[in-house]
Amino acid sequence: MQTFQIRYRNTQGTLMRILNAVSRRGLDMPSVHADAAENGHEIMLVLEVSPKQIGQLYREWYAIPDVMKVRSGTAHEAEWSNAHPPSGVSIQRAAARA
Repeated sequence: MQTFQIRYRNTQGTLMRILNAVSRRGLDMPSVHADAAENGHEIMLVLEVSPKQIGQLYREWYAIPDVMKVRSGTAHEAEWSNAHPPSGVSIQRAAARA
């Protein structure tokens, strides 16, 4: 599992373009969390991806004009301050059901 944190300006269609890059590849999204951030908005996605798909997603996300920053790491890292799913939601339970 890979965690992606994407900061973007909240203009019309930006969030949909970010999510469309994932859905076009047929990837499961066990966890998606979008929230307001300091200078825009932020979305955190948990995906099961290969290294090739990571590169493709980075290129496509950075091609969106309103995407400011993309970071990734393993799903078990806790380095991001707002990177927690809502209370009561467990990423492990969602993965076990799939």
